[in-house]
This record gives sequence, C-alpha cells and structure tokens, in this order.
Amino acid sequence: MGTDVTEHILWEEILPGGATCSHILKRGTALRITDLQGCANVAAMLYNAHNPVERYNMPDTLKAQHIARLTKGFCLYSDMGRILCSVTEDTCGWHDTVCGHADAALVRERFGQRTYQEGRNSFYQNARDGFLIELAKYGLGPRDLVPNLNFFSRVTANDEGALEFRTGNSKAGDLVDLRAEMDTLVLLNTCQHPFDPARQYDPKPVRLTVVSVPPAAADDFCRLSRPENGRGFVLTERYV
Repeated sequence: MGTDVTEHILWEEILPGGATCSHILKRGTALRITDLQGCANVAAMLYNAHNPVERYNMPDTLKAQHIARLTKGFCLYSDMGRILCSVTEDTCGWHDTVCGHADAALVRERFGQRTYQEGRNSFYQNARDGFLIELAKYGLGPRDLVPNLNFFSRVTANDEGALEFRTGNSKAGDLVDLRAEMDTLVLLNTCQHPFDPARQYDPKPVRLTVVSVPPAAADDFCRLSRPENGRGFVLTERYV
C-alpha cells in the first residue's frame, strides 16, 4: 500500500490521546495509523476475530523473524503460527514489541491523579483499564490480556542491558500500515508508553484510516522478507 490511499478509504476517524478503541479489521483491508503531532504511542493487542483464543504472540513473532522491533516487511504472528497482520508501510522505522503498557498505579505515580469527576474528558486514563473495558465488549477479560505492541515508540538496550526510551522517535505525519491477513480484532490505546520519562500527562492523538487492499501476492515483500513468513502465509491462507 502506497502513501496515497485516498481512493480506497472505507472509513477514517481521530483517536484522541488517552483513548481506547477496537475494530474488526477484515481480510482485504488495512489499517493506517498516523501520528498527528509527533511523539505518539499506540499500544495494540490483536486477536482472531472469529476465535479470540487465538491471539498475537510476541515470542513467536520475534523469534520467527529474528527481530526485536517491528518495521516494514515484518508480520504479526498468532500463537497458532498464523499471520494476523503484516506491516506493509512504515515511515517511523521502529516500533516497540517488549515493554507492555501502564496501569493505574504507574500513571498515578508518574503524573498524579485526576478523576473523571475532577477533569471530565481530560481525566488521567491508563492503558490497562482501557484494554479491559474494550475486551469486555467481546466477552473477554483479564485472562485475555496479551503482550502488546507499542507503535511509534522506540526502546533500546544500552551496554549494561538496561532499556532506554528514545524520546522523539516519531514525528508528526509518520505512519504505519497493518494489512489484515485474516479477520483480526484490533484493540488500540493512545496512552503514553510506560517507559516515557515525561512527567506531564500528555498522550497524543492519531488518525485511523481503514482502506481496501488486495491480498498478498506471491512476490509480496512481507511474504518473502523471512523464510518463516512464507510458511506463515501458507498456514493463514489455508485457514481463511
């Protein structure tokens, strides 16, 4: 999918900072996430839309492709060896796969507390509660929480092995495209990354755009980028 997708847009909306949403991304469509202001973080969880006991598996995704981060050409594997989504476009270059998301205690410790009664729509939200509320809409709960991705965030290890958050990894206008290889339930949250050193609660908005796309061709870049991806696509195509 190229950068100009205007003719193929099915729907588009703005997800505010600190918000959570979900969408069943059907095979034959792709989701574009655009950082509108820079320094966004979008935590994501993914499930088989028809059988949510199958869900995104972080260890298999990383070891099958010999990676520790995500960018264009890599795939998001389920715990059944199938591919939920592929990253078909990416102008940011690095997306965190290992650091999880913040809960209410971490947000309170870092930013203080502002309840809905105090702040109305500007109250301090956290990704854990947002995910749990969204999961409940599909009959899922705490046991269905899985390791999440953090789009637009970069965390690296220093010489001592400690993880370091890289501020400013994503600029305004950066985008990432996820092509659905099977019908995928996608949960998104725009709260700040748990390693973000900022002391001010300031989650950033993103634009979500769903477009129609053709299925992966035989010479698709994601299919060929790693040997295991070819096998993953075969398993997925048999399933769908």
